[in-house]
Formats: sequence, structure tokens, C-alpha cells
Amino acid sequence: MKLRLSLRLFISYAAVAVVGGIVAYLTISLLAPRLFEERLGMMMEEGEGTGMSMGAMDATSVRSAFLSALTTSLIVGVLASVIAAGFVAAAVTGRLLRPLNAVRAATKLIAAGKYGGRVPVPSEPELAALATDVNTLAQALADTESRRTRLLGEVAHEMRTPLTVLDGYVEGLIDGVFIASPDTFASLSEELRRLHRLSDDLSSLSRAQEQRLDLHPVDADLADLARRTANRLAPQFEDSGVALTLNVDTRLPVRVDADRITQVLTNLFGNALLATPAGGAVTITAHGADGRGEVVVIDTGVGLTEEDTERVFERFYRVPGQARRSAGSGIGLTIAREIARAHDGDVTASSVGPGRGARFTVVIPLRAADRSG
Repeated sequence: MKLRLSLRLFISYAAVAVVGGIVAYLTISLLAPRLFEERLGMMMEEGEGTGMSMGAMDATSVRSAFLSALTTSLIVGVLASVIAAGFVAAAVTGRLLRPLNAVRAATKLIAAGKYGGRVPVPSEPELAALATDVNTLAQALADTESRRTRLLGEVAHEMRTPLTVLDGYVEGLIDGVFIASPDTFASLSEELRRLHRLSDDLSSLSRAQEQRLDLHPVDADLADLARRTANRLAPQFEDSGVALTLNVDTRLPVRVDADRITQVLTNLFGNALLATPAGGAVTITAHGADGRGEVVVIDTGVGLTEEDTERVFERFYRVPGQARRSAGSGIGLTIAREIARAHDGDVTASSVGPGRGARFTVVIPLRAADRSG
């Protein structure tokens, strides 16, 4: 049976008091009679020396001998009880502090950047909860550090390709392999734009995750934003041979940063286009439910596994086996989700499986005055 910490502390304090009381009682019980007999014997010897008989000893003398014996036994008993209680208290305190010391040692390791240590979970429910929380914190920090290290590698990898291309073009121009023609400079400009896009996306992601996005909320219609974004991208759908269907007639009044939400919708619509082969279809639907406005993007493209429906929102994650048709930075969905969450909304993904299309949903709260309608 696992006792709560408060009950264990109460029992510990009671045990210390009981041990002290028992030691004091036993000490006085054993010592007081002997001391009294000793004091009384001394008085009798003094009386015989002076010719005083036992009967002549008055009550005051006997009382004095009794008080002397009692005082001495009390002093010795109290000292003995304090010493015994001290030993018991030290043992109990050491047992209770052992898990706390383990927590303290673990937090020192965490502060030093060593997240591999774990705190043994004690039997006390409160201390067990504390140890579990510290272990969870260590695991979370370890995961964060792992993601940070992976991010550095991913950024380096994303930058390596355009830098390698730029380096090759520059060396080719120097060696005379390439001619300084408009086409060559156009290729250089394209790689530079890619680097700029990566830098801008990383900056946007950093601000979004640190909740430092510069938002300018205005009253807007989420369905209208979806319609205008889709119409702007319609020529790209037509060129790719992908059918685009819009069901965005429902008015969805929201208060958002229109440019940022358009950025989210552009990313979702563009990803659906890239994931859908020629002859496929993308359907965009806008509707309201439970005080929220939703824009749903359904494609008939490559689809996602159950694991990928959450991992696609990780930085630089690419769905295995999917052709890399985009010149994007690989963090568009991450930024889109952070922007939606900055508006108290979210972006989610679902799919019935690879090759069977995917469904992305952006959710934004409706304006408070319009939720009842």
C-alpha cells in the first residue's frame, strides 16, 4: 500500500514523539526508584552518624530525597529521549529526502545540458508525481535538443544545394565553361531567390513559434479569402491538368490578418496541386460549425500514411517516395499551422492511405458576434 506523503510525515513525527516518550518513561521508571533509594540510604547513614533514628526523619527530608531523585531521573530521561528521537528523526528524514535528492541531482544534470538521466520513481504518490514530471521534462528537453540539432543539419542541407549550384556556375563562368548570357544569370537569380525564400521562411517560422508574428487583424470573410486565393491559382491548376472545384458560397465572418491567412491558404492549395497528378482533382470547401470557420482542401493525389498526417507539419519533412516537385523551403506547412494557431485556430491533415488522396483543414474561430448565427 502506497501512503501519501502527508500521512507518512505525520506518522514519522508521531514515531519520533512516541520513541522519545517511551525512552523517557523507561529511563525514569528504571532510574528514579534507584536514585530515591540511594538518596534515602545516604540520609539514613547521616542520621545514624548523628544519632538520629529512622523514625525521627521528618517528611521534609524524605520529600527532598524524592525530589532530588526525580529531578535527576527526569534530566537523564529527557536527554536519553532527545538522543533516541534524534536518531529516529535522522533515519526518517534521510529516507524521505532520498528521492528529493535524486530529483535535485537530476535537475542539475538537466541544467548542465545532460538529458539522459532519469529519477527513480519512489513509492510515495506525491514524490512519484514529482519524479515523473522531472523525467517528462528531461525527455521533452532531450527531444527539443534533438530537433534543434536536426534543424541545423536540415538548414545546412537545404542551403547546400543552391550554394553548390551557384558555386558551379561561378566556377564555370571563371573557367569559360559557361557564357555570361541572360539564361545563365537567370539560373543564378533563381538559386539566389531560393536562398532568400529559405531565409524569409525561417525568419517567419521563428517569429511564429516565439509568438512574435506581427498580425494586423481586420474583419474578413474566410470563404471569400479562399475563393480569391483559389481563383489566383486557377491558371496553375489548369496548366497542370488538375480539376479545381470550389464550394465556398457560405459566408464565414472572421477577424484575422487577411494577408497571413491568405499565406496559409496559398500553401495548402499549392501543396494539393503539387501532390495531385494530371487528371486528378482538388476540391475546396468552406463551411462553418460550432462557432468555427473551416476551409477543407481535398485532393486525389499521393495521400499520406497515418504517421505522415502529423509529421508533414515538421520542419523540412518530406513524404517518403513523393517526387520533389516544389522549389519551396520545406517548412510551409509548419509556418501555416503556426499562423493558424496564432489566430486561435489550427491546421490538420488526414488521409485514408497512400495513393488515396489527402484532406487538409484550416480552422479559424468566427467573430464572436456572428457565432450564434
